[in-house]
Amino acid sequence: MEKTPNFIVDLHTHSTCSDGTLSPEKLVDEAADKGLKALALTDHDTISGIDRAALQAQTRNVLFIPGVEIEIAWEPGEFHLLGLGLQNPTDEFKDALEELARFREQRNREIVDRMNEMGIEADYDEIKELSEGAVIGRPHFASFLVNRKIVKNKQQAFDSYLAKGRPFYSPKGSLELTQAIRLIKASGAIPILAHPLSLYVSWGKLPELIRDFHDQGIAGLEAWHPLARVAECERLEELGKSLGMVVTAGSDYHGATRQERNLGYTAGKKPIDVSYMRGIPGTEQWFDRLSTS
Repeated sequence: MEKTPNFIVDLHTHSTCSDGTLSPEKLVDEAADKGLKALALTDHDTISGIDRAALQAQTRNVLFIPGVEIEIAWEPGEFHLLGLGLQNPTDEFKDALEELARFREQRNREIVDRMNEMGIEADYDEIKELSEGAVIGRPHFASFLVNRKIVKNKQQAFDSYLAKGRPFYSPKGSLELTQAIRLIKASGAIPILAHPLSLYVSWGKLPELIRDFHDQGIAGLEAWHPLARVAECERLEELGKSLGMVVTAGSDYHGATRQERNLGYTAGKKPIDVSYMRGIPGTEQWFDRLSTS
């Protein structure tokens, strides 16, 4: 059995500021209570929870890594780009995120319209109530469908109605890759390709594609993600290291909506060691302290 490391971290999590179920403060508390020494908040297309999480992290003696997860225009799969270690988000970066928020609102209303067109009486205010103040996303529409007894559970809601290619699916707003890389770097962070298998690219083509992304400025690769198999993660880590990329690991924690994901653990229930923080801006002193303690 693999030995549990002395220091566990998590470099990919979500709060109620996007589609998680814990507030930024409660997310930090959960991490601290579980013994994590460092935590990155990487909400989808927003940094609105960063200040709150950072303040709470100070009180709980947790190294906080400000981050974001940005939707990138891509077909046929999904392309998410992490920005880890945001030091000073630029005005242009903030403006781009605000534009994505407007797209998100438009998308949500389109989903409501599609429901009504198919004979499911839906009201946007009812969806808002289900969100309990969180940013509205597909999990809230899934809850709505469960409450109406149209589906048995949230997974069925996604499989039948909300996933890509299903009747209620509406694409999110996205940024072009070159723009996202530039904005992340200008804000002092490192751009990292999140869960690369979600690109839906064959293993035969993936190495060359990631090499091309690296040439364009993506400096890191999230090799470890709970939706991948351990052998796949090991293969991705080897690929990232061969290209001289920063290799990271995360739980992609969302809270109660995805209970199979646990803070501080990734594929194969592997604890996320502090070594996966290496290369992230703003962590150098903490990394040296944790790794030598």
